[in-house]
Formats: sequence, structure tokens, C-alpha cells
Amino acid sequence: MTNYKKRISEGIVSSFKKQKILSDFFPTKDIPLNGLQPESGFSSINKKSVLVESSGIVEDSTLKKRRSLCSLPREQMPSCAKFDKKKWISGLTDEERQLLDTEITTMDDSWLAVLHEELQKPYFLDLKRFLATEECRGVVVFPPRDSWYSWTRLSPLPQIKVLILGQDPYHNYNQAHGLAFSVKDPKTRIPPSLKNMYKLLKTDYPSFKIPDTADLTQWAQRGVLLLNTCLTVRAHNANSHSNKGWETFTKAAIQKLIDYNTSKNQGIVVMAWGGPAQRTIDSCRLNGNHLVLKTVHPSPLSASRGFFDSHHYRKCNEWLVKRYGEDAFIDWSLVKGNVLMNR
Repeated sequence: MTNYKKRISEGIVSSFKKQKILSDFFPTKDIPLNGLQPESGFSSINKKSVLVESSGIVEDSTLKKRRSLCSLPREQMPSCAKFDKKKWISGLTDEERQLLDTEITTMDDSWLAVLHEELQKPYFLDLKRFLATEECRGVVVFPPRDSWYSWTRLSPLPQIKVLILGQDPYHNYNQAHGLAFSVKDPKTRIPPSLKNMYKLLKTDYPSFKIPDTADLTQWAQRGVLLLNTCLTVRAHNANSHSNKGWETFTKAAIQKLIDYNTSKNQGIVVMAWGGPAQRTIDSCRLNGNHLVLKTVHPSPLSASRGFFDSHHYRKCNEWLVKRYGEDAFIDWSLVKGNVLMNR
């Protein structure tokens, strides 16, 4: 028996408590986007694909500032400047320290600095009690616990230029590793949705070489946040951890990302594919600094209804380069020796 399970069995981690209603933590009224205008370029846009581009203007110097921040030692990053991790931990109750051990030890400090208060809310502690109970019962959960927050470690807050929002983690063995749409194991076949994402990339950038693996770690390291709205799932049981609290937490994380960039007069590109992702983004507070790209999900069940006509990868780069210069260009290539250029 692991020490964690032993603590549970000894009663340190209490059993389920009644979850709070989501509206206790977030307003139900959507806040509309302001100052938006259609994108120029790509004269024909499929009616199923909705494109929103902000009209705010951002100085090129903001990207230089962002790059300089990314080169700072982690402890000097502005997002961590006012956060004393040791002091915060010392103020936790014994149960909170037990429940939040994974967040304390595996979440990147730049994200922990903006999310630590969220972690102590009743709904999140109830979520962690639920996950502890799952583990105590021997339920197989994906991804492994040390990968729940790999998205924070691979994409620290100041480095993010693009958000691609997924839904549920893959629920079979050797698939989920904490990044939406990504599979780390090179021996695991490429999921159908990702195949369609590669197909669109080939359309937007003919020089893109389609890889024979599904590992998107390189995208995450280049400033593309690959975030699922639900971070865990039972083996072979899709959506089994939905409505337990993850959706509230990841929405809070998205809002923190948006607010961080808004406070610095910067913008990011958000790719919201499918109804659930779009509803999540629509319920966030956004201003004119950000670009939101919407279309159907890349699943084979829906991709033919607009995804292949969306040109989101190219539109993303056109917006980033126009706002921040050539250095903002996202190289979507994944095969060694294949480099995509802004042409």
C-alpha cells in the first residue's frame, strides 16, 4: 500500500462531501466580447467556422517583453513575484496539504502562483477527495497522477501564445499524458481527431510533413497550451470524471491566462473546436486583445462540416506575426528536419 493510500485508509483524507454548485464560484451571465471585427484574408470562410478577431492594437515591444520574461529564471517571473510558495504551504491545514500534494509537487510555479487560491475552494477539495477515493478503490485513472499538470510544466504562463482547448483525456492505456490531443507513446497509433488536425496542417502548410507519432510536446514547448477541460478519466470510460469539478478549475485557469495577458496589453490566439470548448470560451471574460477561432471538432464525426475549411493554423500565425513580428510565428512541424517558415 502506498503512503498516499495509507493516509486515506487512516482517515486523514476524508470521504466525499457534497459538492458546491458551479455558480457559487463563477457568474452565470456571459460577458460579451468587445470591439471585435471580422478577419481580413481568406475570403471564403465556411459558415460552420466562426472567426473573431479583436481590433485592439498591441505594440511589437510586448512580444520582446514576453520573450525577455521567458528567459528569466523561474523565480524571477512576474507571475511568481508576489507568491511565497513556502508561506502558502505552511498556511494549509493538514488535510489540504495531503489533498493538494500533487498540485504542490507537480504544478509549475508560474501557474501555481495564479491558481493557489482556486485550489483551496471547497469544490476543488471535493474533487481531490473524489480522486483520492478512486485511487483507494483501485480504480485505474488516466493520465498518471504525475502527468495531470504536465501542461503547466511544458507551457509556463508567460510563454503561452496559443490555447487549443480539448475536452476529455484519452481513456486507453499508453495514451493520455496531460496534453490535449497528444499521445506520448510512439508505439500508440495516432487518434482519429489528431489525424484530421495533421490533415488541416498539411492544407495550411504544404511543406508540413505528417509525423508517424502523436506526441505534441514540441507544440507545448513552443508556446501552444494544449488543455483539456477535464484532466482525468477512468480507464475505458469516457467522460467518467466530468462534472466533478475539473471543468470549473480549467475554466479558472483559462481566465487566469487571459487576465495575465490582458494586464500586460498582450493577446493570445484561442482555438475553440466543438460546442463544449466554445461554450467554455464564451463564458470567459475577454477583451479586444485576443483572437478567438471557432469551428467544429476535428473528430471524424464532425470534421467534414467545417474543420478542414477553417485554416486555423495559418490564421493563427498571420495574426501573431501581424501583431508581434516574425518571432511570434508558431512552427507547427513535428518531424526532425522539417521546419515551417512564414511565407
